[in-house]
Amino acid sequence: MTTRILTGITTTGTPHLGNYAGAIRPAIVASRAGDVDSFYFLADYHALIKCDDPARIQRSRLEIAATWLACGLDTDKATFYRQSDIPEIPELTWLLTCVSAKGLLNRAHAYKASVDKNLEAGEDPDAGVTMGLYSYPVLMAADILMFNAHKVPVGRDQIQHVEMARDIGQRFNHLFGAGRDFFTLPEAVIEEEVATLPGLDGRKMSKSYDNTIPLFGSAKQLKDAIARIVTDSRAPGEPKDPDNSHLFTLYQAFATPAQLAEFRAELIGGLAWGEAKQRLFQLLDNELGEARERYHALIERPSDLEDILLVGAAKARKIATPFLGELREAVGLRSFRANVQAGGEAKARKATKSARFVSFRDEDGSFRFRLLDAGGEQLLLSRAFADGKAAGQVSKRLQSDAELDLRVQGNAFGVWLDDEEVAVSPTFGDAAARDAGIARLYQALAPQE
Repeated sequence: MTTRILTGITTTGTPHLGNYAGAIRPAIVASRAGDVDSFYFLADYHALIKCDDPARIQRSRLEIAATWLACGLDTDKATFYRQSDIPEIPELTWLLTCVSAKGLLNRAHAYKASVDKNLEAGEDPDAGVTMGLYSYPVLMAADILMFNAHKVPVGRDQIQHVEMARDIGQRFNHLFGAGRDFFTLPEAVIEEEVATLPGLDGRKMSKSYDNTIPLFGSAKQLKDAIARIVTDSRAPGEPKDPDNSHLFTLYQAFATPAQLAEFRAELIGGLAWGEAKQRLFQLLDNELGEARERYHALIERPSDLEDILLVGAAKARKIATPFLGELREAVGLRSFRANVQAGGEAKARKATKSARFVSFRDEDGSFRFRLLDAGGEQLLLSRAFADGKAAGQVSKRLQSDAELDLRVQGNAFGVWLDDEEVAVSPTFGDAAARDAGIARLYQALAPQE
């Protein structure tokens, strides 16, 4: 069985070494497993909750996308996309909002923390609280449930949000499933073995503490940052304690067992801190050097990044678009063409409608026809004809000709008669959708029994 894993990356800052060791590197390694279907997305809607600086959000989206690709994410295997490129996500968010209990959202940690802070300051409990902050768990639930992820790797502070996604998905299944579970109930995965790196001052590496080591700065910036790592006052020649050294912890996150054993022995033997920092720099520069070059090349080609992300969005929407259609149907947002049994019961009868040609006259007086499939979607639009008789003759020939002369034109196709193009299809999103349209055309023109 293939396990679907989904991870979102909030786009509000520049990735640093702690992000790489704690999230990016293990996620990319996990995505290479043969039994895993990985979804990684830039959570740029989430970023709007935390940041009102458009330039910062735009820059962060660029830097984070380049970082994941430079670090080796295989977009042929994993689905990599921007949250904001999937319009089904906000629509699903609303469907889920309508079944989410306010009491459940009242218990969200981020909202409660804001309320507690306001009360301590003597403010109104909801001072400064936006609906984005309050509804954050519903948007996160939509991210997860849209793709029916089985596992969601998160930090401990996000476990509650995955549990809330389970609650919301289960509520929707109960109300609208009619015996079917639309949503897989996700499981939070805590990576116990993932490194949490100390920053320059020994506290957890975090932009909030201004103690980070840049991931893809220049070699000089990396060396200068390492030089600022706080160490004790033991002089060269004095034994150092590796187990209480932030520098050793950083080295440990990137060294092989042999390198680590050698470094430990040298510290205990009195290696000077300056030389120890040089060893850490060499280790990190070797680890990040090639990826750094790829990163800067990608940053210089934002159009290439845009293309990669749009391909990822199209891949994701192949799942999201039809699934949202099923969810809309389930809650009653159905086409009026749907057949419903008398008495108001919502039990659909077997469809009996067939494809049909619809003739019409343009404003310029010319005549055209459309071919609509059984669901009313347009398959073909004819060229303009001088009179209605000519348009009618062409539509009759399309219905009677045993073989169609179809010619592909990018993500569309044309129908030709007597070496003349007489009708064209809509432009589809990609080649797969175009080929599906061709199949629907043949089905629509097939003789009816």
